[in-house]
Amino acid sequence: MEKIKHNNQIISIIYRESDWVKGLNFVTPDELFVQVGSWWYDKGKKLDSHIHKEFDRNATRTQETIYVKQGSVKVLLFTEKEEFFKDYVLYQGDLAVFGYGGHGYEILEDDTQIIESKNGPFINVDSDKKKFNNK
Repeated sequence: MEKIKHNNQIISIIYRESDWVKGLNFVTPDELFVQVGSWWYDKGKKLDSHIHKEFDRNATRTQETIYVKQGSVKVLLFTEKEEFFKDYVLYQGDLAVFGYGGHGYEILEDDTQIIESKNGPFINVDSDKKKFNNK
């Protein structure tokens, strides 16, 4: 697992297919607005049934996670000032979590399939995103 930081803020966390460990493994620190963890258990493991309680949370921005089901994608990372910072490639089975800064994507293979997850509720694109020219 790799945490990419700029000015001590997490820009991205890369969780590769090879990073999986048995049991429950949280990828994100508790203070990020998005929480991501992996499960790896053997047959017969029972997890407690539960309901998530209503609890007011103050999320001041949308944070996103992508998982590459098939194919590959180039990830472009930007600082909070919209300056290009770094890029990397995710392959099948890899996951990335985005905290602060900006990001963009370039699909590298035909039939690439990606699952995106982010905190909600979704209002609209104009309220949520500030688009800018990238690299």
